[in-house]
Amino acid sequence: MENTLIVILVALLQYIIFTMKVGATRGKYDVSAPKTVGNDLWERLYRIQQNTMEQLINFFPAMVIFTLYVSEIWPLLPGILFLVGRQLYAGLYFKDPTNSGPGEALSFFSNLGVVIASLAGLVMQVLS
Repeated sequence: MENTLIVILVALLQYIIFTMKVGATRGKYDVSAPKTVGNDLWERLYRIQQNTMEQLINFFPAMVIFTLYVSEIWPLLPGILFLVGRQLYAGLYFKDPTNSGPGEALSFFSNLGVVIASLAGLVMQVLS
């Protein structure tokens, strides 16, 4: 379980960094609170943060369920792929929002894999 918790905490740190970038650049890009629109580059940072938050809603419980019902070691692979995918997505999306597909796909499919495997593991536990 410790491996999973480390990956989850690193994902939280990654999200906190994305969040801090949004807050720290409001002045630079002249987007005063509570506005969430105005400058294209700032809006990209905001979307990176929001999209990551949307992905984390699936990621956290699926990682825990996978660890409890499938394996304590194997969540590292999709967990690391998810983190790399989020970072890749952030870099690509900030440069060009139309070209963020590889990062989005990597994090989405690692997330999907963990959810499906978690469901399978849990169903097998219930049926046994």
